[in-house]
Amino acid sequence: MKGVVGASALGATGITATVSANLTTTSAGAGGGAVQYYGIENTDGPAPRGLPQIPVEVDDEGYLKGIWPEVKTQTVDNKEVQVAEMQLGGTTYSSEWFQYCGIQTYPGVRPDADQSNFFRSASSSGYEWQSDVEAGAKLSVSDFDDYETWGNDIGKSGIGKPAQATWRSQDLPPQETIPIQVIRSTRIEEMAQNADDPAIREWLQASTEQGFVAWLNKCTHFCCVPGFKQTASFGAANSVYCPCHQSVYDPFSIVRRQFTSLPRPELTGGGGGSGEGGE
Repeated sequence: MKGVVGASALGATGITATVSANLTTTSAGAGGGAVQYYGIENTDGPAPRGLPQIPVEVDDEGYLKGIWPEVKTQTVDNKEVQVAEMQLGGTTYSSEWFQYCGIQTYPGVRPDADQSNFFRSASSSGYEWQSDVEAGAKLSVSDFDDYETWGNDIGKSGIGKPAQATWRSQDLPPQETIPIQVIRSTRIEEMAQNADDPAIREWLQASTEQGFVAWLNKCTHFCCVPGFKQTASFGAANSVYCPCHQSVYDPFSIVRRQFTSLPRPELTGGGGGSGEGGE
C-alpha cells in the first residue's frame, strides 16, 4: 500500500515560498547543518521534502550546464577549508543543497572537484528519444527543439520535454555518479516571468534559462531515482514519480525548504575525478 504523508497534488503552475523545517537528519560536523534551498515540491507520498534545484545556464554553443557555486576558502574550527557558495537569485546557493543520500561522499560534490559542469546524457533514461543520444554526450538546446509538442503517451503532451542526465561525474564509476533530471517547458518560461511571489520570480530568472529547469534526481525518502512522465499511476502522469515508495514531485511548483545537510567526509584536498575543470 502507498504511504501518503504529503498534501494532494497542487495545480501544475502552483507556487509557494513557505519555508518548512524538514529536519530529518543530524549534522555531525563542519560542512553540514541546517540549510535553505529551492526545489521542486513534494506533493504526495512519504518523501519529507522536495528535490533541490540545480541552476541552469546555456553556453555560447547551446550546451546545457549546471551552475556550480563559487569556491572560497573559509576558516572553520581554526582550519582553512574550501566551500562552494554564492549569492544567486536573492538566495545563498551552496553545494550543501546536494549533501544528502550519500551524495555528500561523491567526488563531484566537493567544492574543488576538477569536474565538468555540463549536463551529460544518462546511459539509461526511460525516454525513447534519448536512445539516439550517446551516453555521456553533452545535452544541447537543439535536443529539446520539440519541447512545446513532445509527448510519450503518458499524461499530457506539450507540457515539457525531459531528459535523464549526469552532472559533475565524468569518468567516475556508477556509484559515484550524480543523477539529475532536466526538462524544458513553456510553463517554466512563464513562471520565470509571471510568478506571483517576487522571491520565486527572482530565483527562477537566475536559475532557469530558455525554459530549462533541473534538479538533483535523488528521492528525499530512500534515495531512489525518480522520473518525469514515467507512469500514469498514482496521479503522477504529469509529475515526477519515484517508483520505490510512490513519492510524487511537481516540477512546476517551486518551493523554498530547509533540511539538515550532511557533512562531507573531507573538506580539504584535491578534487576527485578528471573532467573539464570549471567549464
